[in-house]
Amino acid sequence: MRGWIPELLGLALALSSLLPTAGARRSQDLHCGACRALVDELEWEISQVDPRKTIQMGSFRINPDGSQSVVEVPYARSEAHLTELLERVCEKMKEYGEKTDPATHRKSYVRVISHDGTKMDLSGVKFDGDVTSSLKFACESIAEEYEDELIEFLSHEAENVKDRLCSKRTDLCDHALHIPHDEL
Repeated sequence: MRGWIPELLGLALALSSLLPTAGARRSQDLHCGACRALVDELEWEISQVDPRKTIQMGSFRINPDGSQSVVEVPYARSEAHLTELLERVCEKMKEYGEKTDPATHRKSYVRVISHDGTKMDLSGVKFDGDVTSSLKFACESIAEEYEDELIEFLSHEAENVKDRLCSKRTDLCDHALHIPHDEL
């Protein structure tokens, strides 16, 4: 009878060492998915602004020569517009669900409500309050912590913002350069 106690303790120790890894992977998947969804939503919002709409930037003070240093820039990618978007974009996370890859058991986050009303394939997607609140919280944390980087990348029409920001700049998706997130 005493022979199985060390084996049981060894098994318990082995299982306990796996739990933090699964939790860390879930957290990493969540933060990666939130970052990618955040960038997708911001890019979609930017695309919805009339490209002819501009905003005046610069100083409104009169220079000694009587001129002003005011420049008109496109509103869609202006710092003012991007800051406004960052304040409310994480509300969109309620339109996402969690999908688990059957082979790797990695979690990804997909839109469950399309922007244009087209029917979505929701097979295998978990959609509940826990998923959306966790995703929204992760989104808000990322938006706050990386606000400057988000504005820097999105103020210019950059290529591969999701990969450049979420994988290379922040390491939130260092495991997931291959995960597609183009459901929008």
